[in-house]
Amino acid sequence: MKSMRISNLFAACILLAAVVSCKRTETTLQANAPQSVEGVVPKSVINAQVYEILKKTGGFDWKMVNDNVVWSALVQSDSILSVGYQPDGTADISKQLDRIDVNSSAWTAARQQVLNIILENEQGKGNKLEKSPVTYQSAKLPVLYVKASRLATVKALRASKMVRYAEPVGYGRNMQVAPASSGAASGTSILTFGCDSNLPKSTLVPGVDYTTITPNAKQSWNYSIHNIPQAWTQSTGSGVKIMLIDTGVSPDQANLGSAFNQGASSGRTITKVATWPGGTPADVCGHGTKMAGVIASPRGVNGASAGIAYNSNLIAVHAAENVVIMSTESVQGVGDAYVLGADDANVKIISMSMGSLFSFGHITDGIQYAYSKGKLMFCAAGTTNSTIGPWLGVIYPATMPEVQAVTGVRDNFTTPCEDCHFGREVAFTIVMEKSTTGVNPLTTAYTGDAPNTVGGSSVATASCAAIAALVWSKYPSYPRDSIVARMQRAGSNYPLKNGQLGWGVVDAQKAVGN
Repeated sequence: MKSMRISNLFAACILLAAVVSCKRTETTLQANAPQSVEGVVPKSVINAQVYEILKKTGGFDWKMVNDNVVWSALVQSDSILSVGYQPDGTADISKQLDRIDVNSSAWTAARQQVLNIILENEQGKGNKLEKSPVTYQSAKLPVLYVKASRLATVKALRASKMVRYAEPVGYGRNMQVAPASSGAASGTSILTFGCDSNLPKSTLVPGVDYTTITPNAKQSWNYSIHNIPQAWTQSTGSGVKIMLIDTGVSPDQANLGSAFNQGASSGRTITKVATWPGGTPADVCGHGTKMAGVIASPRGVNGASAGIAYNSNLIAVHAAENVVIMSTESVQGVGDAYVLGADDANVKIISMSMGSLFSFGHITDGIQYAYSKGKLMFCAAGTTNSTIGPWLGVIYPATMPEVQAVTGVRDNFTTPCEDCHFGREVAFTIVMEKSTTGVNPLTTAYTGDAPNTVGGSSVATASCAAIAALVWSKYPSYPRDSIVARMQRAGSNYPLKNGQLGWGVVDAQKAVGN
């Protein structure tokens, strides 16, 4: 088994102290200036501490560092704290988030008490905030975002039994990917990581990288490895609604728009929404369009690549600006997207091929809320930069027990793809890289019918979610756990779960059954 590799995500979060200026919608709310620059822990020191925690534990939560580090991260970012609240004396709420009414008297009172803590410490003696520090408040989850700048505020919140977490949610947004000497593209903003122009791939070989299937669509080379064509004789995903949480969908890709129903794909819907603050459903990154194509592109008449669940319904959410969830806006957008999916009774499956090195309370709340409502969720295990060091495993939120972590392997079934993360949290694998040529599976480009390709744990996750849709379409009355069990039994490692690659490569035909 090859050693694990640190990702560009780590390079983005740890190796640079340079600050990149990024366009964003600024809040009009103003907090007091930082009380003093004295005592502020430099970003280089914060990053080194994050590095050590990641290296030792495989994950990072702001609860793992002291008040001064949290405050220092806060005042060196956008000064936004994500605050999870609860009434004093409340037990663990992780499994009852769907039963909480944040507008009830008890929860309203708790929210106000927490806000009072913030106001008292931010205003200080003789000072008064001109405007409310609240920049965001969830309508369903017990979380709010506040503009804050004082160490006393951080200390008081983290000491309160009414506060579940207080996180400097935007700390990662001001970073850059490491310079070329560290193995990454020089000057690349973390807020464009994973994005490209998503142009068609001109080097694909007919009969090798794809086959043409009726009525006139391209079938990716890896579908036959997973016995997807055989599964299609029993199910094509009809009646199942999948939510894709990503960067949106290209408005210029007709196969994910006006031509969503064509050929063998009919009677289904695609919905495009945005939860990214101030955003539109349009994909300006390219990543979301690729994932949507893998899941649900039509088996049509125009020669485009067919999605795995080509008769499923799709709701594509623009929740983040790229695949690295590190900005305040992306955390809010992803957290809200999970709530949106949870509250849609027709959504069965939620797929997200994005992640972070940090855990975020808001996103954790959203995932646990969706899980409590019976949603089957797939998350990417992570994709690496092979030029940087060997240690990082599965990334957040694929590390959460409520989701199915997915990674990619080569066509020998046992070797992780060149840049794919793996580890004990992995549930399933998808073949998505040819050992001989390195070619990845087909998907839709930004516009037109000529396909592009896409790799990493991203395509593996979208593919696995689509296979789950085939299974659930065949067994519509089954609960989530029964669908997962069928996929587990169809894994190449079953009945013994592998410590690095989970249940293995999913055989779609076995999972669907006869």
